[in-house]
Amino acid sequence: MLSSCQASQFEEKVVPLISPLMSMSAPQFPAALLCACTSCLQANYTCETDGACMVSIFNLDGMEHHVRTCIPKVELVPAGKPFYCLSSEDLRNTHCCYTDYCNRIDLRVPSGHLKEPEHPSMWGPVELVGIIAGPVFLLFLIIIIVFLVINYHQRVYHNRQRLDMEDPSCEMCLSKDKTLQDLVYDLSTSGSGSGLPLFVQRTVARTIVLQEIIGKGRFGEVWRGRWRGGDVAVKIFSSREERSWFREAEIYQTVMLRHENILGFIAADNKDNGTWTQLWLVSDYHEHGSLFDYLNRYTVTIEGMIKLALSAASGLAHLHMEIVGTQGKPGIAHRDLKSKNILVKKNGMCAIADLGLAVRHDAVTDTIDIAPNQRVGTKRYMAPEVLDETINMKHFDSFKCADIYALGLVYWEIARRCNSGGVHEEYQLPYYDLVPSDPSIEEMRKVVCDQKLRPNIPNWWQSYEALRVMGKMMRECWYANGAARLTALRIKKTLSQLSVQEDVKI
Repeated sequence: MLSSCQASQFEEKVVPLISPLMSMSAPQFPAALLCACTSCLQANYTCETDGACMVSIFNLDGMEHHVRTCIPKVELVPAGKPFYCLSSEDLRNTHCCYTDYCNRIDLRVPSGHLKEPEHPSMWGPVELVGIIAGPVFLLFLIIIIVFLVINYHQRVYHNRQRLDMEDPSCEMCLSKDKTLQDLVYDLSTSGSGSGLPLFVQRTVARTIVLQEIIGKGRFGEVWRGRWRGGDVAVKIFSSREERSWFREAEIYQTVMLRHENILGFIAADNKDNGTWTQLWLVSDYHEHGSLFDYLNRYTVTIEGMIKLALSAASGLAHLHMEIVGTQGKPGIAHRDLKSKNILVKKNGMCAIADLGLAVRHDAVTDTIDIAPNQRVGTKRYMAPEVLDETINMKHFDSFKCADIYALGLVYWEIARRCNSGGVHEEYQLPYYDLVPSDPSIEEMRKVVCDQKLRPNIPNWWQSYEALRVMGKMMRECWYANGAARLTALRIKKTLSQLSVQEDVKI
């Protein structure tokens, strides 16, 4: 034990040395300290404490975040080095201070980042599959694309080669003074009846000057063109419709097909304009356009109705007819007969067009040559057996019967526009009052097959012999049983008799 005298001497010598050290490790806390506070919106960004002011800065998702706040005295532990005031290397820079608003200072932003582990983890099975499968799939896709491009160009090249097979005997056929009328005359009187030689077709197609667009469809566009002073129609197919173009050109060049009531085919060509391949079909030009357009613009007289109906029947009868012999003609069924696919000539007669969906029948082998493309006919004009899929696709007469059903609908469109005694009706499409403007197969099947409905034939048609005969023929074209319908030849004969009765000059 120290004596009182020794204790007094110890306090005088040692205590003055310890006091400064105690003040360094334990700061003096004021009774009320004002600090900047980033979260104290209602207190004007100020807080009051009996401890310390704290400022901290850290990086989060690439953005700087500043925090300024008050630390109560009780939370400043351990004394001398509180946890709240510690900085974390490379992550957070923190500083505590003990005077009013001392935490308004800006600290240095941490520049580092988390240390990577010394031994990175191995790839998991999912990652490995992705790493391997990705490039393999990409390579496979590139191979497929290259194959398709090469295949397409090969097909175009072969078609071009087919058209390039020039007939030496025909090099002088297309003299410079030959007009369009001369060309059409040559086509009409040629022995083969299968169109111009391929060399001549290509020469004609490549000297046509396009004038104006006159129509558009799912296949492409139709233009009016000029060739040696005459108008021609140019049907330009998009490159993805190459099959339709080739098929239609093939059908039009069938031996013995030419007929005054079938659109006159002139030429087919594939033209490479440097960017893409244009597929052309060149045919006669008829300024009235389609029967659909014609009936929308004009009414017709009884004579005009008979001429339209008889010429359409004549064209269809010629299509359907099989001519046996070395220069014979196969039977052809249209499969997409409608008012938009029939053109009206200047003399008021019809010409059947758009043979892209047609089928041919070889009588010798009893086989049907059907188009390989995916197009189907127009739903509004489909026969009952087509709608309910009961048609016998192996029997050629089934296709002819379906054409007759569609012809009956076209006759209904014509007869409605017949002006008899000052009475006529507005143009309408068949079943306009029963189905929407673009009906589905299901909607047409319900009306035609299930409900067995047909377009309405007005009673007042009975007052006029021509309209009465037309109405009777329509009903006989619309039988649900295709075999019971009239043939195109029978319709042609009936209308020929009617034209004589009505004194119609054809």
